[in-house]
Amino acid sequence: MRADPADYKLVSPGNLNAVLSLLASEPSQWLPVAGGTDVMVLYSAGKLPNRQLLNLWNIPELRQIEASPDSVRIGAACTYTALRNHEIVSREFPLLATAASWTGGIANQNRGTLGGNIANASPAADSLPALLVYDAELTLISVRGERRLAYRTFHTGYKKTVLAADELIRDISLPRRFSEYVSYARKVGARNAQAISKVCLAALGQLAGGTIRDVRLALGSVAPTPMRLPETERELTGKKIEPSLVETVRKNVTKEIRPIDDIRSTSRYRGAVAGNLVAEFLSKLAAEGANT
Repeated sequence: MRADPADYKLVSPGNLNAVLSLLASEPSQWLPVAGGTDVMVLYSAGKLPNRQLLNLWNIPELRQIEASPDSVRIGAACTYTALRNHEIVSREFPLLATAASWTGGIANQNRGTLGGNIANASPAADSLPALLVYDAELTLISVRGERRLAYRTFHTGYKKTVLAADELIRDISLPRRFSEYVSYARKVGARNAQAISKVCLAALGQLAGGTIRDVRLALGSVAPTPMRLPETERELTGKKIEPSLVETVRKNVTKEIRPIDDIRSTSRYRGAVAGNLVAEFLSKLAAEGANT
């Protein structure tokens, strides 16, 4: 059953205060929409439950990328194209720029937004593992004020978040302290372009004196939410990268994640691939880490 446009209402307030006022006046009744790439899939299938849509596309405060000496602030309505083309993002946060290049085709990248990816809360979202390893921080706003929280605390379950009914994601902040890390990003899907991932990995690491000084691993499509691998990170920290360690870690990864069988893949396959991707990252870290 396809949707009937006459059943829906779309408003474009044009400024952030007006948006927040509408959200506060009728909590849970308005669905904020920026690029609409996820919303339109549901709409086209006649499965979009929200009838009142709130256009964020033309809000300037949500479209900016601002750099300070310590951090980069990305407006929630910044597109994947903007992320790919931004000099500082592509240079200092290559995992995020790479993930932006994975997200659909060029048309979707021109419209899809980072804040929308976060709020949609899909465990298969390409950009979210990168935000985890970069220690991203979110600013949530409402007429009641603003609050900042670590992105790692935002998702509470499958398609569930801490975002209140009257709140909006304003921006995403990334600390500028990872430029000396070896980075690795890999997405495994049915094809190279425009495919939802079976498994995706974002990883950062540093060596000191031949041992792992710091390592950060995050996976998508292996649990109800995008997830860091704290147990595996602890197992690696302070150790030399040797074949025996790689094999131990490969097994540990499969124990730490919680993949499922679904239309795209099986839990067994996802577990094996996740372990292999972490092993690939460790090989890269061993080869390049001594030079960083």
